[in-house]
Amino acid sequence: MSTESSSWAGERIIPGQIDKYLNAGGSDFIPDGAIEDQLRDKSIINAAGDKARVREIIAKSLSIKGLEPQETAVLLNVRDPELWIEMEEAAGKVKKTVYDNRIVTFAPLYLSTACVNNCRYCGLRADNHSVSRGVLTLDEVRSEIEILAGKIGHKRLVVVYGEHPKSGIDYMVETVETIYKTRVPIPHRPGRDTAIRRVNVNAAPMTIEELGRLGKAGLGTYQVFQETYHKETYGAVHPPSTLKGNYRWRLYCMHRALEAGIDDVGIGALFGLYDWRFEVMGLVYHSLELENRFGIGPHTVSFPRLEPAENTPFVNQSKYTVDDADFRKALTVIRLSIPHAGMILTARENAALRKSLIPLGITQTDASSNIGLGAYNKAKGEEMQESTRQQFILGDTRSLDDVVREYAKMGYITSFCTAGYRCGRTGECIMDSLRSGAEGKFCKLNAVITFREWLNDFASPETKTAGEIVINKEIEELKEKVPKVFDTFMDYYNRTVTGERDLYF
Repeated sequence: MSTESSSWAGERIIPGQIDKYLNAGGSDFIPDGAIEDQLRDKSIINAAGDKARVREIIAKSLSIKGLEPQETAVLLNVRDPELWIEMEEAAGKVKKTVYDNRIVTFAPLYLSTACVNNCRYCGLRADNHSVSRGVLTLDEVRSEIEILAGKIGHKRLVVVYGEHPKSGIDYMVETVETIYKTRVPIPHRPGRDTAIRRVNVNAAPMTIEELGRLGKAGLGTYQVFQETYHKETYGAVHPPSTLKGNYRWRLYCMHRALEAGIDDVGIGALFGLYDWRFEVMGLVYHSLELENRFGIGPHTVSFPRLEPAENTPFVNQSKYTVDDADFRKALTVIRLSIPHAGMILTARENAALRKSLIPLGITQTDASSNIGLGAYNKAKGEEMQESTRQQFILGDTRSLDDVVREYAKMGYITSFCTAGYRCGRTGECIMDSLRSGAEGKFCKLNAVITFREWLNDFASPETKTAGEIVINKEIEELKEKVPKVFDTFMDYYNRTVTGERDLYF
């Protein structure tokens, strides 16, 4: 690490912005020992074998109340295949109640790959000299948006930054503002242009002051994944001499974000670093902590798995690799335990697996994904994955058009709506709507309008045909579910058909 980087890293962590949130006695909200005990407690294991008790917990989840850690531990200990089928069916019902049959799509955009950390599992760790580094210029950022918004049709991005002085808060604010300001022509629609409408940020923990600046720049959701909630494992994979080596600075980053006025936060764990059941428990404890302290739980939960990365042998050495069967169980329990949160399934997973997991309650996926620096201007398909230019290898590189068509054939509507965020329906407001089920009905109006918009502007003929079937079904449902605003909805819809854009409720 350079002298400049070392000096910058040494000033990043502010102990006072950790200590203020600690429990009496100085403990944090992840009780490692208690979690291990809950997962192995005889009474909990016995309850997991009691069909009546398990069904009581399932029924509670269907009420969208969320589960307590002990209840989550019971579900994680279930062995009966019949009960797992019931749990999966319940997970699908929870998603339907909260989010209806919508799937939101987005694209990841890596803006920098320089990093001061040395996470053992990451291809972008500082001492991995096999990977090329860089930070996109603002012109390069605009060029990427030309592809993502103008040619593919994305409306949402998650922009990703390495932790490095070259991509600090000033750069973050500049790039987020640049993305929002960039309008690009749609090549095959003469005279029509488009833009990115929501920019989520996946970045390192920041101070309250920096997060306030990021929020004012138009940040959507602020994502930081704890990677592993298990303290011993966290210390083993994140060298203590690095910024990321401070477990609690990362653990309390969402507290600082909420205090800074950012009311949409996304949590996650990297499955494969430690026992997947422990990580599910950690996510539940994290969600409950945010709800209890701020009245706002996580807007999204992510659960990426370890993937192959250039010159990163740790990935193949981990004894906690999560197979597809256990991954399926993890997603089911997360959906039942944190029913109000969106669940993000990324292109780390292959296409067939993603299709099989969607019915468990997934609400967001990426598509047309490319995680090389500046890669959207270079990509021509799967062959453009370059291990020396990206953090890990993706499992699903299908186009947005292909993914949307698959979802339509499954009966799902792809929503490109960002209205709620621009109208201020975030934080406590959206949490209340999600818990009551109102958000699913309300957002369907905008989902249909934005899907119509995307089909007209970007879909292939085959995808447009599949999408029309879904839209017609949705309109018939809306006529029954929202009769009071149906005429207004149809006015917006018909105006969209004839060329108006960005109409929403």
